Amino acid sequence: MVFRDQTIDAFIHELSSKAPIPGGGGASALVGALSAALTHMVAALTVGKPKYATVETEMNELLKETESLANRFLALMDEDAAAFEPLAQAYRLPKETEAERAEKTQRMEVALKSAVLPPLEIMETCAKSLPLIALCAEKGSVVAVSDAGVAASLCRAALEGASLNVFINTQGMQDKAYASSLNQRARELLSRYGAEAETIYRAVSERIGA
Repeated sequence: MVFRDQTIDAFIHELSSKAPIPGGGGASALVGALSAALTHMVAALTVGKPKYATVETEMNELLKETESLANRFLALMDEDAAAFEPLAQAYRLPKETEAERAEKTQRMEVALKSAVLPPLEIMETCAKSLPLIALCAEKGSVVAVSDAGVAASLCRAALEGASLNVFINTQGMQDKAYASSLNQRARELLSRYGAEAETIYRAVSERIGA
């Protein structure tokens, strides 16, 4: 299934159902895509305006980057779902005998290590997005500065949401050293880029007298 091709109504319907996918990871990726789209919009409203001629080159480059980021987030919606499916299957495996328990443990470990990667990449993609949002908030069209603030807020939500999907997967891993390394990276991203998103949001709020 390609979630990006669904209507909003259809996606919301599936998200609210008992189906294992989409879930929090896919929702976080979608929020990241919305953030990138808003950043793209701010740049689009800036390009071609004589008042912003000095940042024309930067904004044109930003348009390319935000389009790429939005597409990456959308792709991650489906990658997250595809990675979670084997984990959902592993959870349903029987565990009555010693052999069944060993098989389940082995398959769970493989599935967890696969399922953790898309949400971690969602976080990495958020990290790539925030400098572009900051640029739009600082140099973009003043008529759309609030949209840059919304982009920062959404990016932070995507970052935090994806982190929870990292932590829930690492929690069940048998390979504690690997789990710890993933947790450390997720925490680094949360600390640095969560703070960056908050800084952008606060700056925009102050500019518009919120």
